[in-house]
Amino acid sequence: MRIAVYCSAKDAIPEEYLALGDALGRWIGEQGHTLVYGGATGGLMSRTSDAAKNAGAHVIGVIPPRIKAAGRLATNCDYLIEVNNMSERKQRMRDEADIIVCLPGSYGTLDEMMDATSSAIVGEHHKPVYVLNYKGFYEPLKQQIAHMQSLQFIPQEEHYKPTFVDTLEDLYRALKH
Repeated sequence: MRIAVYCSAKDAIPEEYLALGDALGRWIGEQGHTLVYGGATGGLMSRTSDAAKNAGAHVIGVIPPRIKAAGRLATNCDYLIEVNNMSERKQRMRDEADIIVCLPGSYGTLDEMMDATSSAIVGEHHKPVYVLNYKGFYEPLKQQIAHMQSLQFIPQEEHYKPTFVDTLEDLYRALKH
């Protein structure tokens, strides 16, 4: 299975969040899966990809020229896909993956998560999107989604919505189904 992971590229975040990348990457490798990620260095991206590679996973990176030019090209990819911009990066990562996982992150992670969700709405893909709500990281987003549903902006029966899980163990169980 090819698992796209969207996550933070920031190093200056609490170690317990960085450790999520280690654990998920190791699990991906130990399960014989392929990691699809942004192909850059830093934060959860480095930790997830390094752990996946060290555990035997095939690692696919997708990177635009601006990140590469900034000297942030990862060296652990088995296959590197160069794209023209961030929009193409999101599309290509989605295309390469069977499942999408979102770890904690910032604007880029939210953008990727919403892009994967909104593209599912219009039928561009039918891939599950899992969001690790570690220690309630995404609670405000869950509240916003509930608020939009209460006002009928989002249907209650939303079949394309992201699935929030609270622990890595919950995520692993979900990915095995």
